[in-house]
Amino acid sequence: MTGPEERSGSRSRPHAGPGGYPGRVRPKTLDHVAFWVADRDAIADFAVSHLGMHVIDRQEKFTLVGSDARHGKLTLFDAEGPRERGVFKHVGLRVSDLEEARRALPAGTPPVFDIGEGIEIRLVEAPTEVEYDLDHVALWTTDPDGTARAYRDYGFAPSSPGVVEVGGAFVEFHPGDVREVERPLLNHIAVLVDSADEHIEEARRVGIEVESIVDAANTYAAFLWGPDRVRIEYVEHKPTFALR
Repeated sequence: MTGPEERSGSRSRPHAGPGGYPGRVRPKTLDHVAFWVADRDAIADFAVSHLGMHVIDRQEKFTLVGSDARHGKLTLFDAEGPRERGVFKHVGLRVSDLEEARRALPAGTPPVFDIGEGIEIRLVEAPTEVEYDLDHVALWTTDPDGTARAYRDYGFAPSSPGVVEVGGAFVEFHPGDVREVERPLLNHIAVLVDSADEHIEEARRVGIEVESIVDAANTYAAFLWGPDRVRIEYVEHKPTFALR
């Protein structure tokens, strides 16, 4: 079985096919990808220096970085290291000018590069509302097409073989051995929704396990267990959302 095509330069954006959204489950876009790391400050410093990002929020247990708080972000949670890659392959960040974006990287940086502790990044050239928005997250799985079909139960739309789409961003599934690890690098992937409570109701209706519910200062979110035990967060920005 072949996985989705590796994307290191410009890309055309495939459109989602019909269907794929059960009930009222309709995520709006990919909001952030979260990791467990031992030294979040060093990773945040790289993102600020070389990836056009800034520290959006820094709390006791996590740091949130991105180019715009209302677009795709990376969340770095404190944890003991070292971490294991597990299902995580890489994150794709979208830029309008790949050549210009690569000039901001250290000399000799390869097409896929580690910003710290195994968090690998790939830059993708495509039309974008903001620079360094989330283009895709790539995950390992034993059955890319089957996993992509399973993600339709979580509100993701079919895009192409081994790929699902949410609001113009993508989750790619690549063939590989997947085993449960004690200290995973990937904490969760998050999608933005209008109402987290509606997603909680829909998950319970179709028998999807709700792992936890978190009511924070700027957001309200539900965490569900997805395929390959990937946690999927359905996050709602509160009307008082004040991050920039």
